Amino acid sequence: MIKVNLLPFRAERKKENIRQQVSIFVLSIIFVFFSMYYYNVSLNSKISAYNIKIENIKNEIARYNKIVKEIKDIEKKLDVLNKKTSVIKNLELNRKEPVRLLDMMTSMVIPKRMWFTRLEAKEEVVTIKGFALDNKTVADFMTRLEDSKFFDSINLTTLKQQKYNKLTNLKEFVISCNKIPLKNVDTDKANK
Repeated sequence: MIKVNLLPFRAERKKENIRQQVSIFVLSIIFVFFSMYYYNVSLNSKISAYNIKIENIKNEIARYNKIVKEIKDIEKKLDVLNKKTSVIKNLELNRKEPVRLLDMMTSMVIPKRMWFTRLEAKEEVVTIKGFALDNKTVADFMTRLEDSKFFDSINLTTLKQQKYNKLTNLKEFVISCNKIPLKNVDTDKANK
């Protein structure tokens, strides 16, 4: 009978299987390495693209911050100008106020029966200090103030008998009242 020695063939086949497995293992490692390299390159390119976008956004933010700062400066200047304009308008409106007040007071004073020693106007409150010959003169003056439509809340603060420059029995008075704003008086005149 013929004997066939299959051992070298099996050994040869085993060696071939081992070579094949080693080749597959090495190729797998190379494939994994190239896959990881490609993934790394891909991630690096995305990271660099995002870094460029971040840098561009930072530059835009810096540019817009400069613009916002300029706008805030302009708003501050505009606010200052508006305040100055408002002050100028108020000054223009109130420019004739002292003259109007003195003119009204001279038209309301009772001649040769009373005189003022002090006339003070702070904002809307007017304080009148003076002398009169009698109580009726003070009452008539207060009535004239009420009828004038330029004043309201007329109050006699003090009324006392006082001696002044060798004249006896003079009545010293202090009257406080509120001015009606010029705009209201002008509109009342326009309505009449």
